[in-house]
Amino acid sequence: MAVRMELSRIFIREMTAMQIIELSELDGDRTFPIVIGLPEAFAIERRLKGIEILRPQTHDLLASIIGSLGGQLKEIAITDLVDGTFFAKLIVEQNGQTIEIDSRPSDAIALGVAEDVPIYVAEHVLTQTESDSASALDMEFGDDEDFEEDEEEDWQ
Repeated sequence: MAVRMELSRIFIREMTAMQIIELSELDGDRTFPIVIGLPEAFAIERRLKGIEILRPQTHDLLASIIGSLGGQLKEIAITDLVDGTFFAKLIVEQNGQTIEIDSRPSDAIALGVAEDVPIYVAEHVLTQTESDSASALDMEFGDDEDFEEDEEEDWQ
């Protein structure tokens, strides 16, 4: 069974290669961090804020292709965790058919966040990461005295 989540926070630190997005359970209190790269973090932030750029980036291109082919992104599903790597699928509806497209979670979220596409995480993935959630955020940001509040964006 999948659990509905929403993007709650994004941590961007330009001086490190690892950024973190945090998903929160819609009807509960669990959180779920995902470590992503800086380009993906900037893409998510840009799309959340509706910032237009002169040339389309990968996520803009993919959204355009899906729409041009008569499809609509219906949901994002984070389906598995294997050896520390998360796997996701874009669930696209086209001509009455459902199409599942493999994706990295960060790319899927960057694509869907601008249009408020629902995010689901498989229960077994949440269970696997539940004990590591707090430690992942603390390890990356919790003990760093240089971390400034304005580098954390809260999207609730």
